[in-house]
Amino acid sequence: MIEYVIPDNIDDRILTRSARLLSGGKLIALPSDTNWVAACSLHAKEGVKKLRRLSGERDERHFTLLCSDISQFGDFCSLDNSRFRLIKRLAPGPYVFILKTLLGTEKTLGLRRRELGVRIPNHPVPQGVIRALGAPLYSISAKRSMAQADWLKENPPDQEGEGKAAGIEEKTALPPIPEEELFAGGWELEAVDPLDLILDPGEEQKRIFSTILDMTGDEVLVLRQGAGAWPV
Repeated sequence: MIEYVIPDNIDDRILTRSARLLSGGKLIALPSDTNWVAACSLHAKEGVKKLRRLSGERDERHFTLLCSDISQFGDFCSLDNSRFRLIKRLAPGPYVFILKTLLGTEKTLGLRRRELGVRIPNHPVPQGVIRALGAPLYSISAKRSMAQADWLKENPPDQEGEGKAAGIEEKTALPPIPEEELFAGGWELEAVDPLDLILDPGEEQKRIFSTILDMTGDEVLVLRQGAGAWPV
C-alpha cells in the first residue's frame, strides 16, 4: 500500500502507522538520498527474517543499519575518536561505514560476522521514521529482482550457519548496482509483494548507490565507490 508524503512535513499519523507496522515485523519501502530501500525494525526478529529472505543476499555487507544520528552507532558498533571524526565529516550523506560490532549485536541481527554497515541518510523520510520508531532501521537497497511471485516459498528461512559462501570473509570489493536494477517511482515497488507499506514522496528517486567504506582496520578500504566522494 502506498502512502504519499510531503518529505519536509510528514503527517504524524503516517509516521505512527509506519512505526507500528515495523514493530510488528512488517517491511516498508522508503526513499533515501541514493535509492529506494526496503527496511524493517532491527528489534523485530520476524522483520529481519523477512528482509533477508526478500533480499536473497548472503553477503551481509549488503545490509545497512539506517540511523538518524551518529550517537546511535555506539549502541551497536565500536567507534573510536578518529573514526568518529571522519564519519562526522561525511554524514549524513551517501556513505555506508563498515564498523566492528559490539558484543551482542551479532545475536540481535543474526550476523555471521562481527562487522556491520551503518549509515545516516540525508533524507527526511527515513529520518522521520527512525525517530518515530525510536530505533534504527535494518535495510537493503530495493531491487527489481525482489519483485517475484511466491517469494516466501522460493526463499525459506535461513538455517543456522548457512550462507558462509566462499569469499564473504575476504576484504573484496562489492560490485556497483546496475541502474536498471533500481526503482525510480514508488508505484513500481507495488510489485514487491512482501512490502506492507511504501512511503512515496510523489517524485522519482535517484537511481544511484552509496560509497561503502570499510573502517574495521587501520586503513579505510573502499569496498564500493558510489555517490559519496573518496578520498576527501
